[in-house]
Amino acid sequence: MEGGDGAGKSTQAQRLAVALQDRGHSVLRTREPGGTPVGESLRALVLEHGNGEIDARTEALIFAASRAAHVRQVIRPALTAGTVVVCDRYIDSSVAYQGAGRGLGTDTVRGLNEWATEGLEPDLTVLLDVDPERGRDRRTAGQAAEDRLESEPDTFHLQIRRAFLETAQADPGRYLVLDAGRPVEELARTILQRVETLLP
Repeated sequence: MEGGDGAGKSTQAQRLAVALQDRGHSVLRTREPGGTPVGESLRALVLEHGNGEIDARTEALIFAASRAAHVRQVIRPALTAGTVVVCDRYIDSSVAYQGAGRGLGTDTVRGLNEWATEGLEPDLTVLLDVDPERGRDRRTAGQAAEDRLESEPDTFHLQIRRAFLETAQADPGRYLVLDAGRPVEELARTILQRVETLLP
C-alpha cells in the first residue's frame, strides 16, 4: 500500500489482510518503517520530533536500513513460507519522499533501496492517491500530533503525490491507482478483487 500521508493506507491494509484471512490465506500485515525491533527503533528516530536535525541523506539511509532488516528478517521468510504479505509502504515511499521530496534524485534513492532489499519487488502496489490538503485534514481530524514528515508543508506533499503518480504511470501493470476519496468499503472491494486475481 502506497500513497501520501492521510491516504488511508493503514485502513486498507488492515481490511485487505482480514478479507484474505477470511478466504483461507495465510497473511502477514506489516509496515514501514518498522516491522522488526531495529526497524521500529529507526522509525521512532526518523519520524518523532526531538531527535535533532536529520539531513536528507541520513533520512534516506535510515529508511533503507529499516527496509533491509524488514526484508531479510520478516518479508522474505514469510514469502518463502507461502504467506501473502500486505505491507504499508515500501520502496516507492522512499523514492517519493527522499528522492523527489528531499531532492536526492529518484534514481539514486531507488538504487539504494534495490540494493537494501536485494531487488525484492511487490507483485502489486496499490496507490491511494490523495490531495495534500485533504490528507492533512484527515490526519489532523483526530487532533493527533503530526510526525516529522507529516508536518512538512503542502508543497512538499504535492511533490510526493506527483512522484507516486509518475512512478505508477511508468509501470502501470504493477499498480492499482485509486482515488483515496472514494468510500472506504468501495476501495476495499476494488483492492480485494484485484489482489484475488494474483492468488491461486
